[in-house]
Amino acid sequence: MAGRLKDKIAIVTGAGQGIGEATARAYAAEGATVVIAERNEATGNAVAASLAAAGARSLFVETDVADAASVEAMAERVLSAFGRIDVLVANAGINVFHEPLETSEAEWRRCFAVDLDGVWYSARSVLPAMRDQKGGAVVAIASCHSFAIIPNTFPYPVAKHGLLGLVRALGIQYAAEGIRVNAIAPGYVETEIARDYWATFPDPEAEKRRTYDLHPPRRIGRPEEVAMTAVFLGSDEAPFINAACIVIDGGRSVLYHE
Repeated sequence: MAGRLKDKIAIVTGAGQGIGEATARAYAAEGATVVIAERNEATGNAVAASLAAAGARSLFVETDVADAASVEAMAERVLSAFGRIDVLVANAGINVFHEPLETSEAEWRRCFAVDLDGVWYSARSVLPAMRDQKGGAVVAIASCHSFAIIPNTFPYPVAKHGLLGLVRALGIQYAAEGIRVNAIAPGYVETEIARDYWATFPDPEAEKRRTYDLHPPRRIGRPEEVAMTAVFLGSDEAPFINAACIVIDGGRSVLYHE
């Protein structure tokens, strides 16, 4: 059913590839004007141009979510261009995986700068406009690391646990003003990052198969499956879902043991 996001102005951070790109495409297909807020100029421009070529309204704004000033400038440009902001999909994130005592101060800061501060900066930049409009939706892309721990992935799960706290705090704070703040927690999703990781093994296909077999459906998620949940949460179809987290992992986090 096309048009579920008709006339909405939506920002998607980290939309140059992976889940962010899939979300930008899904939003455009549903009628939204999509702002590609991406640090990588080449990929961001490419996605925006592709959407425009397909007939969608899109705008690329080079944005570093770890830089508060960059995020504020992006939001100001969107308001100047379109006059409102209806949806923020705070997707930009990075994997920072270490053994805890081997984690440097720089790596700790790098993780939190993008995975937690970046979401807060993004939300903070759009909330004033949403409050003025008396409505809006923020969708943060969290992770199953937000509630479960894999050894040697520190400090990523610490930041993602904090992200759920941020979503809940903002969702409760602004609910009476017509603003919904929710999270999506994807599990293992087949993105460029996953494929690059498999490629580091002597037999990439065998590692991919092993990963698939860890999951009850014997496959992992696809970016568009996360994207369509982001469409739902950003649309008018989810008016009473707030301060919630939807898990998309094929049931892996429920599995007690193989």
